[in-house]
Amino acid sequence: MLADLARASRPLSWINTAYPFAAAYLLTTGTVDVALVLGTLFFLVPYNLALYGINDVFDYASDLANPRKGGVEGALLSPRRHRPILIASVVTCVPFVVALVVLGPPASWLVLAVSLFALVAYSAPPFRFKEVPVLDSLTSSVHFVSPAVYGLALAQASPTPQTFAVLGAFLLWGMASHAFGAVQDVVPDREGRISSIATAFGAATTVRLALGAWVVAGVLVATTGWPTALLGLLAVPYLVLAAPYANVSDADSARANGGWRHFLWVNYAAGAVVTILLIASAADYL
Repeated sequence: MLADLARASRPLSWINTAYPFAAAYLLTTGTVDVALVLGTLFFLVPYNLALYGINDVFDYASDLANPRKGGVEGALLSPRRHRPILIASVVTCVPFVVALVVLGPPASWLVLAVSLFALVAYSAPPFRFKEVPVLDSLTSSVHFVSPAVYGLALAQASPTPQTFAVLGAFLLWGMASHAFGAVQDVVPDREGRISSIATAFGAATTVRLALGAWVVAGVLVATTGWPTALLGLLAVPYLVLAAPYANVSDADSARANGGWRHFLWVNYAAGAVVTILLIASAADYL
C-alpha cells in the first residue's frame, strides 16, 4: 500500500510545489523556522498525494484508455485502492493544515483555502474543473502558484510590483504547460467524452496559445529588474520544445508527447537557474 501511495503522489513532481512555497517564505523572512519546515513538508508530500491521488481516482475510467498512464505520467491503481488513497489524502493533509492555520495570519488562511479548493475541484465531482476548457489550465496552474502565494501570505510579505510580475508570469507558465500537456490527449479525451482546453480549441491552436503564454510570461519577468530579469530567458527552452508542434493535427496530436517528455528535465534545469539567481538577488527580490 505504501508503494501505491508513493506512486499516486508522483515523487518526481514533489519539488514543483514544495519549492515555490519554500522559496517565497524563506526569501521573505530569511529564517528557517517551524512554519517553513511544516509548510515545505506539507507541499512536498501530503499536498501532492491529495492532488494526484484524487485525480487518479476520479480519472480511472478514462486513464484505462490512455497509453500514457501507468508510469511516471500517472498512476493506474485498481479500484480497490481508490478508497484508501482518498482516506490517506485526508489523513496526511489535515494535521499539517491545522498546524499551518494555527501558525499563520488570517490572510494565509484564505490563500490556503483557495489552494485546497482548487486541488479538490480540479478532479472531483461536482466541480471537475479539469473538464471546463481554459478553467482547466487556470486551475492546474493555481496548484503550483498557490504554494508560492501562500508562502508570501504566511510570511506576511509586502508584495511589490516585481512580486506581482513574477507571480503573473508563473501563472501563465503553468497555464501554458497544462495546455501543451493536454494536446497529447486530444484523441483519448474525445473518445472518452472528456473536455479540455485542447479538445475545445484543437491541438494546433492550443499549442500556439501555450507558446503565446510562455512569451508573455518571459516578458513579464524581464520587467523585474537586474538580475532577476534574466529569468525571462527561461521561457526559451519551453518555446523550443513546443514550437515543432504548432501545426500538429488533432489526429496526430499524440506526437506532442515527444516534447512533453522533456519538460520534466527542463523544469529541473530551470529550477536550478532560478535558485542561483534568487540567491544572488535575495536582498531585492521581494
